[in-house]
Amino acid sequence: MHLTTHLLLALALMWPLGPPRPETVRGWEPPSGPYAAGHRGLDLAAPVGTPVRAAASGVVTFAGRVAGRGVLTITLPGTGEPPLRTTYEPVAPSVTAGTTVTRGTPVATLERPPPENPHCPESCLHWGLLRGDTYLNPLLLLRVGPSRLLPVTDQPPPGVTRS
Repeated sequence: MHLTTHLLLALALMWPLGPPRPETVRGWEPPSGPYAAGHRGLDLAAPVGTPVRAAASGVVTFAGRVAGRGVLTITLPGTGEPPLRTTYEPVAPSVTAGTTVTRGTPVATLERPPPENPHCPESCLHWGLLRGDTYLNPLLLLRVGPSRLLPVTDQPPPGVTRS
């Protein structure tokens, strides 16, 4: 298993909205290239004014406006180099850059998107995940998907020695 996968599985994160689990309005659609069309995150349905919570513990590295939308970024220490970052928009941040937050902490309130640049037909939270400039599927953080059973043996995995 790749080191990044181990790190993601160790985080055991939570949905930024809810409970209950929010409805996904639009899923992850990875682009074919850095400037290609795609959807670089998840859109989660929620009414304007819904509290947004930190999906993981980390440090707020951006809280402000970008292209008319409120945006919040939380960097997750201990997740490799460069570290993972979660993003949330459109939001009214209730924390400032430099604030340390724990998983589940309210960090923002969902805003209505600007009328000239709507993202969803109704209000929704766009939740993203990045490593450096590479967008990743935020569902990796939640362990959503099928489980994999590994073979049981009395032999250690390749590269591991027993003492």
